[in-house]
Amino acid sequence: MARIFVIANQKGGVGKTTTTVNLSAALARHGQRTLLVDLDPQGNATMGSGIDKRALTRSVYHVLIGLSDVEEASVTSPTGGYDVLPANRDLAGAEVELVEFEERETRLKDALAQVESRYDIILIDCPPSLSLLTLNGFCAAHGVIIPMQCEYFALEGLSDLVNTIKRVYANFNTNLQVIGLLRVMFDPRIMLAQQVSAQLEQHFGAKVFRTVIPRNVRLAEAPSHGKPGVVYDPGSRGAKAYMAFGAELIERIDTLFTR
Repeated sequence: MARIFVIANQKGGVGKTTTTVNLSAALARHGQRTLLVDLDPQGNATMGSGIDKRALTRSVYHVLIGLSDVEEASVTSPTGGYDVLPANRDLAGAEVELVEFEERETRLKDALAQVESRYDIILIDCPPSLSLLTLNGFCAAHGVIIPMQCEYFALEGLSDLVNTIKRVYANFNTNLQVIGLLRVMFDPRIMLAQQVSAQLEQHFGAKVFRTVIPRNVRLAEAPSHGKPGVVYDPGSRGAKAYMAFGAELIERIDTLFTR
């Protein structure tokens, strides 16, 4: 059965999509059957996987409102080697349409249940806002991976996110847990970044992933070429860090879910 993780942070611009795309590619390279679910109407994870969101005939939107199943709507990333349940602007309308459905919070969970046996890991890229789309991601997931920058306002946002996760756990999904915090866009030359990183380790302990993703130009360039950074420049520091993170996540899954 697939392990399903939502990549979430209520603060924008913290590398959620970059993490989802590159982690998907890294996991595929580590031999994991991987599905990336793009739940953001901007469709950046779709485009970053080398898929033209403007040419889609089926997307996650059609899955959520019951016009398609996951298998029909999924596309294999031509550059990353993983499957993608893609998104485009159609998804923005799903928020309004889902209000009419019963059990609207679990539409994605029910759809993914049909393909769980085909994958080892499913990663869900969420929009930054706490919307019905994000709630669908949380309800479908076994755990949350939180990418965050080591800066003051990131700590403020983290507190809000943890409270949100607790509410979802209490009301919708008792399987949900925080898998770990991933430090991204890290610059060791900045003293504040070092201080915040140390605070995270002190407060959250083993919940903080060992791997640290450095600030890296090659990771930022990769989406414009329709490739994950792991594929675009495998020798870059960012790509090597995401490969290491993929290996660490597999290790953590073995620890968490085989007890």
